[in-house]
Amino acid sequence: MPVMRIQTLPDQLVDQIAAGEVVERPASVVKELLENCLDAGATRIEIDIEQGGKRLIRIRDNGQGMTREELPMSLLRHATSKIRSLEDLESVSSLGFRGEALPSIRSVSRLSLVSCEIGADQAWSINPDSEEVVPAAHPVGTSIEIRDLFYNTPARRKFLRTDSTEFGHIDKLVQKLVLSRFEVEFRFSHNKRSRRIYKPARDTAEQLQRVTEVLGNEFREHAISIDVSHADFRLWGWIASPAFSRSQADMQYFFVNRRMVRDKLVAHAVRQAYTDVMYHGRQPAFVLYLELPPTLVDVNAHPAKTEVRFRDGRLVHDFLFHAIHQALAGVRPDPQRAESLLSGNVAAPASQQAVAYSGRAPRQSGIPFAANENVDAYQTLAQQAPQVEAEASADEQETIPPLGYALAQLHGIYVLAQNAAGLVIVDMHAAHERITYERLKTAMQQGEVRAQPMLVPERFQVSEREADIAEQHSDLFRRLGFELDRSGPDTLVVRQVPSLLRDADVVKLARDVLADLVQHGSSLRLDEAVNEVLSTMACHGSVRANRRLGVEEMNALLRSMEQTERSGQCNHGRPTWRQLTVQELDSLFMRGR
Repeated sequence: MPVMRIQTLPDQLVDQIAAGEVVERPASVVKELLENCLDAGATRIEIDIEQGGKRLIRIRDNGQGMTREELPMSLLRHATSKIRSLEDLESVSSLGFRGEALPSIRSVSRLSLVSCEIGADQAWSINPDSEEVVPAAHPVGTSIEIRDLFYNTPARRKFLRTDSTEFGHIDKLVQKLVLSRFEVEFRFSHNKRSRRIYKPARDTAEQLQRVTEVLGNEFREHAISIDVSHADFRLWGWIASPAFSRSQADMQYFFVNRRMVRDKLVAHAVRQAYTDVMYHGRQPAFVLYLELPPTLVDVNAHPAKTEVRFRDGRLVHDFLFHAIHQALAGVRPDPQRAESLLSGNVAAPASQQAVAYSGRAPRQSGIPFAANENVDAYQTLAQQAPQVEAEASADEQETIPPLGYALAQLHGIYVLAQNAAGLVIVDMHAAHERITYERLKTAMQQGEVRAQPMLVPERFQVSEREADIAEQHSDLFRRLGFELDRSGPDTLVVRQVPSLLRDADVVKLARDVLADLVQHGSSLRLDEAVNEVLSTMACHGSVRANRRLGVEEMNALLRSMEQTERSGQCNHGRPTWRQLTVQELDSLFMRGR
């Protein structure tokens, strides 16, 4: 066998190897070109596609344009206007910075490029083959055409899917980018037919309208606005209420400094924030924007620039979790919601369980939780009836509360109530289960966690890194009644567990917690395990179906719902109440037609 000698690869081959990382399919080309347009400061971008991008991709923008001298340089490898030094690379604020996109695309397609710089009286066009630059007619900005993608690499062209499939990938990509830059107008056509026009969105209402155009009206109806700042971080955007969940993660848009990213740390933080309010296996929907100093995030983690690394991942994780968790906790019946429904204004606020109850301070009467499932959960309501009735009369003189006043009970399962907007239907078991659960959690948090020593301590082996982590976070374990000691370089011993978890697989639980701590720097596994037991207690301690309630008892339930965090869903993610407006009821009976 002949000896292989080291040699320099031809430039064309080098570019095609690089293209293998940057150009996967037509959508990859569109992504790189659109990011160049946005970095150039464009406020209007036109995208023309033919045959799913396999035949033609044409992008026009009104950005700052390029000079005659810059045109040939733009086609050279690692030539870029985005960075100049290592310091620039450590604080990248542009979408592109590698200088690989155009030469890579050029190596696998027939490319043409024309541009006119702001303030110039002449546009210029370049022939990529001869690199000759000639005068051209073109307004300020840049136009680039990519024809016959992979014409010179037939093996790669065979991997492309049908025109409709490739168009679908491009359409999804465009939707991500239009959500990243609300101020930019996008026009998108396929096979010379206009498909999408996104007008600039200048205020919050217009931004939510653009989000609606991408995610649909149902997302808007369940959207909860969020805007939280802390130190150098700001998180804003919209999360969907748990009632609007998905079987897959197809409505999750997360932007870091306006760059669309996929990140395991972010996904973990969001998933934990939705704990207790969503069915297992379901996925939340959201459009979120994280803003932080560029020096705190490394965007040079992947050739496609869709992955990032945070300088302090744990800090980011905790910030995201607490911001989203509190937004969900504040979701309660809103008196303004009834008024907006009556006026037909579904945009403000855009959720049946809209953001925090903003009326006068809630009264403290309500349903006490049952600490023992054998205790009748409603035995004290009758005693409260006179007080509730008096409060109801006073309320009628002031304003109708968000969930209104009880009318009747249906089949021993649902409470029917009338509020300003129309009819409220409450699943009484699901609602009382949430109330009981939240009060059990509060009681746990305010008192010491009862712990139980193990008769026979459990000894198990882990990696040395996990053993180190266990030592570093011994306070976390102890806070939840879990005593975990190190008895060797790679050995841990469980000596004590929370009483609620005495029947759990404590070794598996400890391993899961350590895995979270290693990967994310934090863990809620112990809290989740305790909460699961509390959830079971709440379920058994709540009112059962077919239990007859008096009007006073039903009103007490409604008032407690208005005071309780996350009262829109039970512990398992099911909705606890629904609103039917007078207009919706009228339509059922064709009134007004």
